[in-house]
Amino acid sequence: MKFAKLAVAAAALAIMPATAYAQDAAPAAAASVEVTQGASVTGNDGNPIGTVAQVTPDAAIVNTGSHEIPLPLNAFGKDESGLTLNITKTELDATFAQQMAEAKAALDAAMIAGAAVGTADAQPLGTIDTVEGENVVLALAGAEQKVTLGKEMFALDNNGGVIVLATLAQIQQAMPSEG
Repeated sequence: MKFAKLAVAAAALAIMPATAYAQDAAPAAAASVEVTQGASVTGNDGNPIGTVAQVTPDAAIVNTGSHEIPLPLNAFGKDESGLTLNITKTELDATFAQQMAEAKAALDAAMIAGAAVGTADAQPLGTIDTVEGENVVLALAGAEQKVTLGKEMFALDNNGGVIVLATLAQIQQAMPSEG
């Protein structure tokens, strides 16, 4: 089955579910800080954290060398050295790694036979038929069809439900046509 298109969709969507917040509360002035791709980021200890790898309207992805971490734009401050975060590189990497481990454990616990599965655009997709190692077999809703996707294609939504990291339209486009 053709699911290469789904991998691209998953890569684009996967960066946002596990956003790590570098600060409990951003300073009021941080809202006006311009965050640009390629900018260096320094921690509250004065040491480098990493570089801004990508900027979206809502977040910036900081490459620490260990992780690519999405952070809300209001987490950034600015001083004479450039962009700053109210956290150290060690703390940011450790917090992100812990959040990712917790998210993986929660997803693994939810990936059981019979669990309902939705899409990234909140459409019902089907149920988990079986989990076989790193592959998940889905029984599609309203069809006598099963598809197999890698576990990396799944996440939990904000309510703890299992979703595929693609929209229903993207999944339908990737499905082989019948006939």
